[in-house]
Amino acid sequence: MRASFSSRALRWIQTMTFAIKEINQRRDLLPDLKLGFHICDSCDDIPVSLRAAFLLVNGQPERSLKAGSVMRDQRQEKSHALSCAALKRTVSPVIIGDAGSGVSMALLRSLGSFHIPLVSYFASCSCLSDQTEFPTFMRTMPSDTFQIRALARLVSYFGWTWVGVIGVKSDYARFAIQLFLQESEQYGVCTAYTHFYPVDLSQEALDELLDVIQMSSSKVIINFSSESEMQGILKAMQRENLTGFQWIASEAWATAKSLWEESRDLLMGTLGFAIRRATIIPGLQQHLTNLTPLAIQKSAFLAEFWEETFNCRLNSSVNSYYYRVEGLQDRLPCKGTEDLNDVYSPYSDVTELRVSYNVYKAVHLVAHALQDMTSCKDGEGPFINGTCADPKNFKPWQLSYYMKRANFSVLGEKVNFDKNGDPIAYYDLMNWQRRSDGSLNLVKVGFYDASLPTGHSLVLNDSMIQWPIGKQAIRSVCSNSCPSGSRIARRKGEPICCYDCVPCAEGEVSNETDSLECLHCSEETWPNKAKNFCIPKTIEYLSYHDFMGILLCVASGLGACTSLLIFGIFFTYKDTPLVRANNMELSFLLLVFLAICFLISLLFIGRPSDWLCRIRYPAFGISFALCISCLLAKTAVVLIAFRARLPGSRAMKWFGPKQQRASVLLGTAVQVLICLIWLSTSPPRASNNTNYHSATIIIECVTGSEVGFWCVLGYIGILACMCLVMAFLARKLPDNYNEAKFITFSILIFFAVWITFIPVYISTAGKYTVAVHVFAILASALGLLFCIFAPKCYIILLKPEKNNKKRLLQR
Repeated sequence: MRASFSSRALRWIQTMTFAIKEINQRRDLLPDLKLGFHICDSCDDIPVSLRAAFLLVNGQPERSLKAGSVMRDQRQEKSHALSCAALKRTVSPVIIGDAGSGVSMALLRSLGSFHIPLVSYFASCSCLSDQTEFPTFMRTMPSDTFQIRALARLVSYFGWTWVGVIGVKSDYARFAIQLFLQESEQYGVCTAYTHFYPVDLSQEALDELLDVIQMSSSKVIINFSSESEMQGILKAMQRENLTGFQWIASEAWATAKSLWEESRDLLMGTLGFAIRRATIIPGLQQHLTNLTPLAIQKSAFLAEFWEETFNCRLNSSVNSYYYRVEGLQDRLPCKGTEDLNDVYSPYSDVTELRVSYNVYKAVHLVAHALQDMTSCKDGEGPFINGTCADPKNFKPWQLSYYMKRANFSVLGEKVNFDKNGDPIAYYDLMNWQRRSDGSLNLVKVGFYDASLPTGHSLVLNDSMIQWPIGKQAIRSVCSNSCPSGSRIARRKGEPICCYDCVPCAEGEVSNETDSLECLHCSEETWPNKAKNFCIPKTIEYLSYHDFMGILLCVASGLGACTSLLIFGIFFTYKDTPLVRANNMELSFLLLVFLAICFLISLLFIGRPSDWLCRIRYPAFGISFALCISCLLAKTAVVLIAFRARLPGSRAMKWFGPKQQRASVLLGTAVQVLICLIWLSTSPPRASNNTNYHSATIIIECVTGSEVGFWCVLGYIGILACMCLVMAFLARKLPDNYNEAKFITFSILIFFAVWITFIPVYISTAGKYTVAVHVFAILASALGLLFCIFAPKCYIILLKPEKNNKKRLLQR
């Protein structure tokens, strides 16, 4: 079947002929030379292209090529190989073409040994930039290297981290996709799939492609293909009703308006980078439309275009053979009144002069290279011994030398090339938008300029973009963004864009989305509830402002006041028999020491500091040692007093008031010694404890030396045990004289309190530990106070009749 005719490609040919005609009419460019040309159809077939190229460079007539060769609509609109030479030359020293990367590579490998320069206007494969393999290749089309960078930046800009990439099975697509995979990694973009399909899309190939697209969660598709392959894909997607995709077009079809008519619903919102557009090439419109009958009859290309456009047959048509093959011989003859201005055709559409502009620049490249060659002066030339090339008789490699160094301006644009023969890349970012009448409006919404710094090379105007669905860009991610307060956890065996969101561990925060790691808070701070920033930790200690602290302060004050009140009562009734009979001096000392014990509990309330910690524990230990020593002395006095009544006993002589005071001091001195050793070796200190509750700083007193702390408690326990034993021994003495049973009760309460205290003390933390300690001090002090002195106060105040010597002497 006859291949479809490419009107765009014919426009490219006509642009070349126009450029040559324009240059030949100029007086400032090549005034002594005229350019000629010969046009051949490559048919997007490597053997045909090679045969035509060899005929051109050998100067042989094209006898075997039919004059009616048909221009075909091929991948990337590759349609023909062009050659330019001086009008009288039969050998072409330079070839302009091919449009396709694959055909260009084949031509270069075949013509490489002849050093024939080849200038392509549409071959974009980055592989052609290898000057070691293709030293004579140049192009006015930017290398795909730059397009791929622009695409990677574009995808990253909109947060599309999960994209599908498809392409036709060709060198162009393979190299482009390989570059994209490498470039996209730098921006954290992953490919959901990579799929190649054949140039001739069979139903089986289409079904396979659609299955790949449907099975993936990606909503963004990048396609490296030409207009013809894209047309087949879109028709298949329409049949399957596959919609809602964001298409990203390669430059090969970024401005292919013919795709819009049948697939506008699928292509609306498409984004793609198109090569630089010429606003206008002066005179080109007239050159394209002012076709004379003679010119049409002489050119097989123009004749076919004319007949296809107006659906008629020219007299003596060079295409009569194809009419017979395809059954078109019944076409009516052309009237001769047909006018291109009356119909729309891509051939005469000069609103998107992109590839045509590249053709125009390619011709000017050759012309300016010849101009530089003409301007060379003998002795200053670039070749051996400063020689110059003869503009009318030069070697192809000499022209290639000047072309590599060409630097000129076309239509106000400065044109130059890098060391690889590639032009400086500039792309327009095009957005496919629907007009109110349903027609296509290609809107420039940004650009990519490779000459700008990397961070500023891509410029976008988001507000101008029309999206496929809604007013915002489609989301296309493998995993949703991890919010602040969490981190990314990679899934084993899957791309880096596929991950789980794991909340930050205790004590860690992340204040960015998609954070790879959580950061530890400092020792003084702790994560907030959302775990997105650190806040100061709560400081905890038993404060005077806490309700519990207030209660303990009140209890401590009442206990001290009660002790002093009883002291006052005893002092008031010091001459009564009851007070005198109960060892008045030791009772007064015990009441004072008990008041001190109550007040010392206040040292455990408030913000701990090093000096406070070094005072509270020794003060606690010494005060209780004084109290228990007094009780021990009182119990000893009771025992010794009754033994002194035995005949011949002199016990009281050896345990008089001085000895009693000395025993209290001695019992306390041991505790003082223990405390001094403790303070001098490893004293208590204030510490910030975060082990119990990480979000809280518990300011507490650590004992420093655990041995010292338990020695203090242990010594108090030893004194209490001695007191209990002696009180137990005195339990059967006469009641009226004996307070041993009250001491026994008080010591039992003391033991009950502190035995209970130890496990509770160990199992609690923070201010509750301190509260337990204070409670134990108050409870044990109150037990001693009430068990020993409450019965006496009861008799003194409420039963004064019993407070007499006679009553006390009764058994």
